[in-house]
Amino acid sequence: MLTKFETKSARVKGLSFHSKRPWILASLHNGVIQLWDYRMCTLIDKFDEHDGPVRGIDFHKQQPLFVSGGDDYKIKVWNYKLRRCLFTLLGHLDYIRTTFFHHEYPWILSASDDQTIRIWNWQSRTCVCVLTGHNHYVMCAQFHPSEDLVVSASLDQTVRVWDISGLRKKNLSPGAVESDVRGISGVDLFGTTDAVVKYVLEGHDRGVNWATFHPTMALIVSGADDRQVKIWRMNDVKAWEVDTCRGHYNNVSCAAFHPRQELILSNSEDKSIRVWDMSKRTGVQTFRRDHDRFWVLGAHPNLNLFAAGHDSGMIVFKLERERPAYAVHGNALFYVKDRFLRQLDFHSSKDVAVMQLRSGSKFPVFSMSYNPAENAVLLCTRASNLENSTYDLYSIPKDSDSQNPDAPEGKRSSGLTAVWVARNRFAVLDRMHSILIKNLKNEITKKVQVPNCDEIFYAGTGNLLLRDADSITLFDVQQKRSLSSVKICKVKYVVWSGDMTHVALLSKHAIMICNRKLESLCSIHENIRVKSGAWDESGVFIYTTSNHIKYALISGDHGIIRTLDLPIYVTRVKGNSVYCLDRDCRPRVLTIDPTEFKFKLALVNRKYDEVLHMVRNAKLVGQSIIAYLQKKGYPEVALHFVKDEKTRFSLALECGNLEIALDAAKALDEKGCWEKLGELALLQGNHQIVEMCYQRTKNFDKLSFLYLITGNLEKLRKMMKIAEIRKDMSGHYQNALYLGDVGERVRILKNCGQKSLAYLTAATHGLDEEAEALRATFDPEKETVPEIDPEAQLLQPPPPVMPLDTNWPLLTVSKGYFEGNMAGRGKGGQLAVDQVAMESAGTGGWEEDTELLLDEDGFVDAADGFGEEAARATEEGGGWDVEEDLDLPPELELAASGGGSSDGFFVSPSRGSSPAQVWCNNSQLPVDHLVAGSFETAARLLHDQVGVTNFGPFKNLFLQSFARGRSVFQALPCLPAMYGYPQRNWKDAGLKSGLPAVGLKLADLIQRLQLCYQLTTSGKFEEAVERFRAILLSVPLLEVESKQEIAEAQQLITICREYIVGLSMESERKRLPKDTLEQQKRICEVGLGSAIAPSAVRPPVSSRPLSALSISSPP
Repeated sequence: MLTKFETKSARVKGLSFHSKRPWILASLHNGVIQLWDYRMCTLIDKFDEHDGPVRGIDFHKQQPLFVSGGDDYKIKVWNYKLRRCLFTLLGHLDYIRTTFFHHEYPWILSASDDQTIRIWNWQSRTCVCVLTGHNHYVMCAQFHPSEDLVVSASLDQTVRVWDISGLRKKNLSPGAVESDVRGISGVDLFGTTDAVVKYVLEGHDRGVNWATFHPTMALIVSGADDRQVKIWRMNDVKAWEVDTCRGHYNNVSCAAFHPRQELILSNSEDKSIRVWDMSKRTGVQTFRRDHDRFWVLGAHPNLNLFAAGHDSGMIVFKLERERPAYAVHGNALFYVKDRFLRQLDFHSSKDVAVMQLRSGSKFPVFSMSYNPAENAVLLCTRASNLENSTYDLYSIPKDSDSQNPDAPEGKRSSGLTAVWVARNRFAVLDRMHSILIKNLKNEITKKVQVPNCDEIFYAGTGNLLLRDADSITLFDVQQKRSLSSVKICKVKYVVWSGDMTHVALLSKHAIMICNRKLESLCSIHENIRVKSGAWDESGVFIYTTSNHIKYALISGDHGIIRTLDLPIYVTRVKGNSVYCLDRDCRPRVLTIDPTEFKFKLALVNRKYDEVLHMVRNAKLVGQSIIAYLQKKGYPEVALHFVKDEKTRFSLALECGNLEIALDAAKALDEKGCWEKLGELALLQGNHQIVEMCYQRTKNFDKLSFLYLITGNLEKLRKMMKIAEIRKDMSGHYQNALYLGDVGERVRILKNCGQKSLAYLTAATHGLDEEAEALRATFDPEKETVPEIDPEAQLLQPPPPVMPLDTNWPLLTVSKGYFEGNMAGRGKGGQLAVDQVAMESAGTGGWEEDTELLLDEDGFVDAADGFGEEAARATEEGGGWDVEEDLDLPPELELAASGGGSSDGFFVSPSRGSSPAQVWCNNSQLPVDHLVAGSFETAARLLHDQVGVTNFGPFKNLFLQSFARGRSVFQALPCLPAMYGYPQRNWKDAGLKSGLPAVGLKLADLIQRLQLCYQLTTSGKFEEAVERFRAILLSVPLLEVESKQEIAEAQQLITICREYIVGLSMESERKRLPKDTLEQQKRICEVGLGSAIAPSAVRPPVSSRPLSALSISSPP
């Protein structure tokens, strides 16, 4: 049994598969009905209106309906699209056991503990027939799949077959009266010809729990409390017992026929599901649970799927694997179907049987490996007990009659898997999980011991891929050694590209794409099961899940190509055709649209001409393409697909395209858009667009400042007039300050009542007449004339030497391949800054203020503000203004010419390596990497060089080293701080060979050692231990210049280590209790150790180097 889906819930009493969607309904003992998607393994909905257990549940075959019956005596009809109960049918007087829709008529069949069976018309919402005759609870009642029959099972130990043809004729014949169809009127509850008992099947010794018809044959199966499953046959005149299946050792809850094979499934309160062979009446398989009794079985009407409800949930399962065994070589597909090996030619679509397979195995072929050199195949068969698995070696006949193919004798041996590793050798994974190398005679030539291998896969000549629990290993069979390994859990299938340069590893919910050396290139996770895959000729991996065909690029990009109704198994991909096998082993060809993944592949491979061709000709639409292009840094390409102005505006901002952003902003005309456009234009130095944006948003303060920094005094005066008209005193004064107009400032201050400030301003700036006039207005008795500071300085703005008429020049970089080729197409054309556009833009931005005729020049007309610049911008292409004779530095000219010679466009200069990166490249000292800020590589070096594994104590040292690695200095006031990178070899090193200046020296540690000695002498042992430990941690972060310094550093390590041990023991000795004799002995032992440890440090004075005298221990 292959479990496909499992739920945990209250006891499941009823199950029903949807005929078309991957859904299943489960009715629970707690009154809840759950709707699950068994492919996605998700709960879609819950319905909770029944009071008490719900035992009966059934989907309608065509309508979006399902019916339920519960212990509250109610039958409810639900619409799962509306997610509610439509109506309730009342009539039963006890628990309702089962409810089923008729496959054709608008009927519902219900069985109840009130000993009756009722047929309801769900359209008229009435009961049309009551079937009476059972004298105990009716546990189950079902319609015949094609005839006018009903079968019922009861605890009265009988199975009854009812003929309802009279009911059909009465209620559904063309001449039926409307009243007869709608109601129960005219129906005699105690015996009519509407529904009569045709057969009473007696044979069970106890109550019967379930009975159901065979889908096509005149058979009935029943299960009862006598622990037996009985098969009954019927004809037009009688019904009789055919046989009994015995094996369950508790009540049989449910039994059902397999819809496609001659099998019966039954489950029981003995916690098992059993599969029976109908012809032999013997058990084929048994599946057990440890703690859960089974209550109900459900079979999918079309697929090889079953469901079983138990005490703690339900399981959806298959009886056997449906994946066909196949192998592809060149233009041929070999696959196994109905005990034949068949060959399909992809070109001619000729499908022939090339040989008949040996019978004898009750399990289907699990996998196949084909050898084109010898025209031989290995067919592996997996048994339920893996140790009984076998493989067969066949040589395919060269000339065979496709109508009556040969049946060559194969060589069968035991083994889990067999794959070819050479022309005349194949590898077998045996039951002991070792690898046997065999020849074409099936004789062992070599035995290879491998660790923890539970599956093998083909990996080219002489190599195998070995699978264990959490990884795949590339193994060389000849050299008997592992070449490489990659971490991935439970790989099920391996698919190599045609040239063996890439491999896709497929597990249950993940795909990993690796190169030939098994280095991971990308990993993709799927929420539903991955089924199969194949490489197309362009190097894209096409794979299938349960309900999609998808693609994966080796860069990691992936997406959906199309949806599937049923799972398929891809065998080959060529162009827009996907060759595959379905679950019935039928070869099929599906058509796909490869545009999306070919577009992404061309983009990844920088084949821009292909990208441009697809942009112009292919129908690439959707938010996913736009988001992908944004993510990959091609917003200018995304602009081609977008019609929505908001999206165009945000994309244009992202790629810095002022032209399209301006068009979109005009179309949107929103304040937020103009503000964002103004920020972008200011970054690019396009002050003309900035001016327009500030005008549209009425941002007068910023507009005034823009005129100040561009030196446009004329417009600054107009801004001052506008502020005066708007009665904006603050803006009026600010503009006067920008212009240096002292008289205007005095007038403003006088008008707003600031007489003292007006007098000071006039007097300070030498306006004597104005100052005297103001002084005369002061009342000597009430007001004080302010004193003038004799050292006051004039606050006069510097006059602009050269007003900025044109936009700021930009670096000479081209628009890029896509911008250049798509210029003028769609909305992204030339910057529309012509006179008419600017006039409309300007007047629109000012609104009511535009009516103020300030002077004869008409300041508010924005076009006048641009003047000649606007015309020039229009001629030269707007925001891409550059001066043709701009001198470039030599390195930029080289970069530009290099990129432009072949592709016709310039490439911006690439950024160089930072000094920190150079330090990391030049040095293997951990401290150099720390100073550079590369903590990860420093930690790796410390681990490799001195074995450090716990880096917690190093945290402060790491941060201190990093802080010492650079100097900071202020450049211009308006710019951020700049960094300097001091180097220790600055005298003889250039930019590429520099090493950082390390602030920590050996002499510093020796000085700190003296402090530690002082702490030791004064008896502060714990503080001394901390200081010794800090010195010890600092030693690996030293940079030493001579062998003598190395020796001293090693001596320093020894001193610190010994003192840490000795002082720690002494501290511990002081903390030990001394109440008993044993404790006092222990104190003596520890004291002896602490006395010995520091004395071992002191080297003889004569043996010490001169520079080490400062390291000597305290007396």
